[in-house]
Amino acid sequence: MFGLQFLIVAIVCILGIYNIVPTVVVIAVIVLTTAIAWFATRREWRPVRALARLVNRWDGQQFDPESLHLDQMSTHTDADVASLARGLHGFATRIANYNQRERNFTRDASHELRSPLTVIKMSVDMLAEEEGISDFGARSVRRIKRAAREMEVLVEALLILARESDSATDHERFIANDVLRREMESARELLTGRPIELLLEEPARFALEGSAQAFSVLCWQLIRNACQQTEQGSVVVSVLPGVVSVSNHADPHIPGDSSRPLRVHGVDRHGFELAIAQRISDRFGWPLELQTRVGQENIARIRFPHPLPVETIASA
Repeated sequence: MFGLQFLIVAIVCILGIYNIVPTVVVIAVIVLTTAIAWFATRREWRPVRALARLVNRWDGQQFDPESLHLDQMSTHTDADVASLARGLHGFATRIANYNQRERNFTRDASHELRSPLTVIKMSVDMLAEEEGISDFGARSVRRIKRAAREMEVLVEALLILARESDSATDHERFIANDVLRREMESARELLTGRPIELLLEEPARFALEGSAQAFSVLCWQLIRNACQQTEQGSVVVSVLPGVVSVSNHADPHIPGDSSRPLRVHGVDRHGFELAIAQRISDRFGWPLELQTRVGQENIARIRFPHPLPVETIASA
């Protein structure tokens, strides 16, 4: 189109230079060809503008992609634009199906998994209070209780990762120290009978804006991973300004049997607990660092780029 317009204008201008046609005719031809080219271009771009308006109105949450009418473009539409419209229609359909699967999963997991876990926890608590239970039975109860708690945290982690970001729960304000204390009390119950001491050091206090549940699950995964790094010793959780670190300190030998050294594990960067923790840290922008030091000490450190003063929570 533009090539033809240029050719016509060039010919008319040459004719005008040699006085073959009047100047008025040259100007009229230039204006006419420009107007025709503008209308033709506008007509060609009309389907593109219509497609852009349709896509701009779609927020990604619409369940019915058929309402976008991407597959009902004009039959006179350019082949490339029609192909783009069909591709966008298929993409919109996939996104809508994905959103529906996300809703179904979070709804079903919230109900169908939490309900039996609640029953298991209640039954285990009642069984633990039974008189005359044997040592073997008590150990079994503790294992069931620990497994139920781990499954409960796993369900919470999967729900956090499955839900869409920027939800209302992602903008809570909470004090990190308070959430840590609750998680450590729960962890101490599950460590009953194991020669591991769980300690909390709080040189600092700070608050965060985000998901308190996600922070809780993240800390639980790191504490659980630290407890699995050694068979005997201590796990220290430290709260520094804008940082939470979890480290394990293993005793080199079992008391009373120096000939039997403890099995000490290095940092397992591919463990399931750390994989879940890494995904949560990536989701909320809380960088996770793993470090191994001399002396059988493994450290997992979470940095929070935007900590808040505790006073902001107290005044809220």
